Amino acid sequence: MGSPEKTTPWTDGLGRASTRTAQVLLLVVLAVVVVYALIQVRLVVIPALLALILAAAIAPFVHWLRRKGWPSSIATTASFLLLLLAFGGLITGIVFAVMGQAGELASRASEGFDRVYGFVRNGPFPIDDQQIQQARDAVVDFATSSTVGAGAISGLSAAGNFITGALLMAVILFFFLKDGERIWAFVLRAFKGPNLVKARRVGERSLNVLGGYVRGTAIVALVDSFFIGLALVLMGVPLALPLAAIVFIGAFIPLIGATLAGVLAALVALVASGPASALIVIIVVIVVNQLEGNFLQPVVMGQALNVHALVILLALTAGTILAGIIGAILSVPLVAVAWAAIKAWNSDDPITPASIAEAEHETRLNEKGGGVRSKPRAARTSEEQLEQEHAESTAGDARHG
Repeated sequence: MGSPEKTTPWTDGLGRASTRTAQVLLLVVLAVVVVYALIQVRLVVIPALLALILAAAIAPFVHWLRRKGWPSSIATTASFLLLLLAFGGLITGIVFAVMGQAGELASRASEGFDRVYGFVRNGPFPIDDQQIQQARDAVVDFATSSTVGAGAISGLSAAGNFITGALLMAVILFFFLKDGERIWAFVLRAFKGPNLVKARRVGERSLNVLGGYVRGTAIVALVDSFFIGLALVLMGVPLALPLAAIVFIGAFIPLIGATLAGVLAALVALVASGPASALIVIIVVIVVNQLEGNFLQPVVMGQALNVHALVILLALTAGTILAGIIGAILSVPLVAVAWAAIKAWNSDDPITPASIAEAEHETRLNEKGGGVRSKPRAARTSEEQLEQEHAESTAGDARHG
């Protein structure tokens, strides 16, 4: 009879569970440290992420220009300037709309304040003038306190950070569009053999998901803002263009963004034009949201956002806590890309010597700035040549090793 198997406290069920728990805790600590470090340099991280998302969205246009024979630098510059003109035109339109309707909005706001004041004095729970005056004095004291001054200084600092981040994002975006293939090829140097094939699949799938999400969301946001803005214009609600722009931006926050922006538009319509206009705006918002959820998103988004609603809600909450409104906008596409990358890495598609050779060949082309996307398929090296290149490369590595 053989001797009984020797056991230790780490080999029984509780020991294995403890080991696994320690591994999980170590990963959680590592994730917390990474997130904390990224938050400390968010002035760099957030512009880089925004530039990456914008680059993924307009990269197909750059590649299309290159296939039409445009030089790489000219195609990149044209796409970059077109994007800047679009953003600049939108911001300029909003500023002029606010300046042109500020007086009307101020008078309507004063009118609305008088209505609220009258309701407070003569409503079901009347409040005497002394209580109203005390509340007014408290507001004035707060407005002239050091707290507001400190907040104003913080606001100036935030504005400076915003301008710095915007300029940094523009620079990073230009280089992503111009040298994105070379940057990706540099990252791929860390991968060899089958892992190189998997890494290239991850990059292609992530880029497709990210670009599809941004382009699809932009189309949905444009439709939402157009119809809601049109309703505001037809009813003569002040600041229709800025409100339509807020609806456009809000649509990039899934589940709640467009709805909250529509509620804001309804409140402005209530103050400016009365309950009837506000009710019409609410009806338009509901109809547009139904159109978006049942038709637009399935058609234009496809599988770009194949993530459960609970995951989206958790990502929105975490992103908002970590980085405010920017975090809410970035969290969902980043989660979608992370999930797509995991699926691409664990894909069951076979990896053959030919696919490894092709991945190595394409990576070398990308390092030279001559990505295969700008070349027709017929111009690529044949499968037999790729296999031969891979065999020679493997033999050369073995000799040098």
